[in-house]
Amino acid sequence: MRFFQSNFLLGFTATSLAIGLTGCGSSSDDTSNDGYVKFYNGSENAPAIHLIVDEDLETSEDDEIEVTFGGVAYGQALGNSQLENNDYFYELAWQDDDSTSRDELEVIYQGDVKVIDDTIHMIAMKGDISAPEVLEFDIPIIDEDDDDTYDRFNFRFLNLHPNNESFDVYVSEDDETFNEAELLSSVAPEVLTDNIKRDQGSYIFYITASGSDEVLYQSNSIDFFYTSQYVMVVRKNDGAGTSPYIIDQLTNSSTYTHIDSDAEAQFNVYNALITHELQPIYTGRFDLHIGAVDDTPEVNNLDFGASSDTIPMASGDYAVTIMDNTTQQPLMTNHLLTLPENSNKTVFFYADIVDVDEDGDGNVDEDGDGIVDKQEYHVHSKVVSNSVSESIYHHNLALVNLVDSDDFNSVTYYFVRSDETIDTAYYKRTLGFTEDKTLTLSNNTYEVYAVAEDNGSEIILDSLTLTLDESFDDAFIVVEKEATSATGYKITLFDQSAL
Repeated sequence: MRFFQSNFLLGFTATSLAIGLTGCGSSSDDTSNDGYVKFYNGSENAPAIHLIVDEDLETSEDDEIEVTFGGVAYGQALGNSQLENNDYFYELAWQDDDSTSRDELEVIYQGDVKVIDDTIHMIAMKGDISAPEVLEFDIPIIDEDDDDTYDRFNFRFLNLHPNNESFDVYVSEDDETFNEAELLSSVAPEVLTDNIKRDQGSYIFYITASGSDEVLYQSNSIDFFYTSQYVMVVRKNDGAGTSPYIIDQLTNSSTYTHIDSDAEAQFNVYNALITHELQPIYTGRFDLHIGAVDDTPEVNNLDFGASSDTIPMASGDYAVTIMDNTTQQPLMTNHLLTLPENSNKTVFFYADIVDVDEDGDGNVDEDGDGIVDKQEYHVHSKVVSNSVSESIYHHNLALVNLVDSDDFNSVTYYFVRSDETIDTAYYKRTLGFTEDKTLTLSNNTYEVYAVAEDNGSEIILDSLTLTLDESFDDAFIVVEKEATSATGYKITLFDQSAL
């Protein structure tokens, strides 16, 4: 279903794409006949979306204009793209295979666009990717050359929140509160407001329900120091905070996301601590305390190879201590855990065995018997951001290597499809000890192998079958030591904590 909203029908024009520094403005001496197109991806469960602009969808032989723009992730926008004034067709598509060639993209929507001189034609997509809603707005480029003071900027708001409810937007100076805030506009669903002009400076935006004075969202201070145009897109908060809103600030070339200034955070914990004779007080399970150690740990009795429930916290910096659950002896004390606003983290606790150089001479085998004189068991923490993507066609995997080995320095993950072998696998990632990397895969079935190279020989540490479909939740894949397995290692797969 296609929605087209014009300034005439709605009585307002659009908020901004930041038209500013890089040539998206115009002047009275400008005789070019060019306009711009812009695309914003506001579909929560969409993968990165490509915009294709073409003079003729049926043939490309004589087309002067036929361009495929790179994938635009959810909550992001394509920079203003200059085109000659003309009528064009466009397609929205996502990458369903390894290639980004236009012929290999999966088209989900087709439309037409009229590029007008000194105008940005903004295409915005929202809703379920399987049946997206596409909105279009013509945004006149505002000529600031006739502004004697030259110290103003322009912006508009666009409501793409999936609750399809109106809200009110307020603004205050950055040193003021909501008590001093001015009501800017009431913004209906799928509506782009009239242009608002403001003196350059730093501002705080507030969102309330229509007619209410209860603040549901408050931004941090946002700087507007250029004579530019901005579109402020309001969408669903996909982070850990309880505010329902996020604002994406679209400029002519970039997107800046502004979360609620008081947004909460959350984290969960994964126990990758092996038992070892060098640490006799550790029995394989631990408790985790935030701040002081007391009788109510935030995580209780977490077993090796297990992940805790999600723990909500106010954003901030915390000291973390872990204690053995049985002996109640400290395994690690006062490690820093930083939780920014709206963040969602997983904290991995792992150990390595460290050779000790007691006299500092660089020699850990003083008697020359070929055996390290002394070793110690050290506990470490690693914090990884969890995916908040809801894409149903592509999924994010966070790969982690927690194997500390004298025999090899890295592990390579291979994701092998039915027509591939390990040697020909297109998707693979190599990680050193404690490294993490993100890999995005499309729906398919993969044989996953963790492979290490020891003295020229490749060794499969472990493997598993991974099936990605529309119901799959983004996950961690962790390779770690496991004394009871045939190889001494295992791959663990678990969901990244859900919001």
